[in-house]
Amino acid sequence: MLLAHISDLHLDGGARAAERAARVVEYINALSRRPDAVLVTGDIADHGTADEYAEAAALLARIDVPVLTCPGNHDDRAAYRKGLLDLPGDAAKAAPDPYAAVNRLHHVGGYAILMLDSSIPGEDAGAFDDATLDWLGRTLDGLGDTPALPAFHHPPAVIHHEYLDSTNLTNAERFAELLAGRDNVPAVLVGHAHTPAATTFAGRPLLIAPGVTSTLRLPWESGEGLVNHTAPPGIAFHVLDGEHRIMTHFRVVE
Repeated sequence: MLLAHISDLHLDGGARAAERAARVVEYINALSRRPDAVLVTGDIADHGTADEYAEAAALLARIDVPVLTCPGNHDDRAAYRKGLLDLPGDAAKAAPDPYAAVNRLHHVGGYAILMLDSSIPGEDAGAFDDATLDWLGRTLDGLGDTPALPAFHHPPAVIHHEYLDSTNLTNAERFAELLAGRDNVPAVLVGHAHTPAATTFAGRPLLIAPGVTSTLRLPWESGEGLVNHTAPPGIAFHVLDGEHRIMTHFRVVE
């Protein structure tokens, strides 16, 4: 299975963010092999407005394979539900709580992909609330031996950047406890960091997609400001071979 993984589009109605995101979409559509799915791990909108989600929906609809999304800290759950999820008519409005965490299960190429909501409304840092952890545990139990990939926004590990590490997943230990003993979870996929990175978490690969809108400036890199706005957008490709192994390639999109 081949997954294309992008993150942090921060669409804001402006030309700069739109051009960079469109460039990535064009790159995906020009691939000689179609990915089985495209994952978008949060911060799709910059301010969480209806107009930003309309822009995002139109852009992502141009991708000719399934596009699976989850919210980030810049996203608004109610507007995200209404603007991006495939709920018919007014079903989004009819949801019991439009501000509840948005967690969704997708089946792609023999794998289960769990798009999780790690956002805390009104905060930059992330956490899995009790309802999300309960849903994740029950869903994994129901999947049996089906290989499962959790994907969400906030990394559950230290990035070695003072600011970013203050805004990562704050209850990573509870997530690790839930993954313990589950041999059918080959990796964890996240965004938020605006930098391609790889480490391990709970005994398996933790793979962080680069940012589309900008690239994090690491503490030992020269330059001013938190992010580099001129570095090209990035994308990750995850290849899964059916043996619970994953290989990831990172690319920039010039």
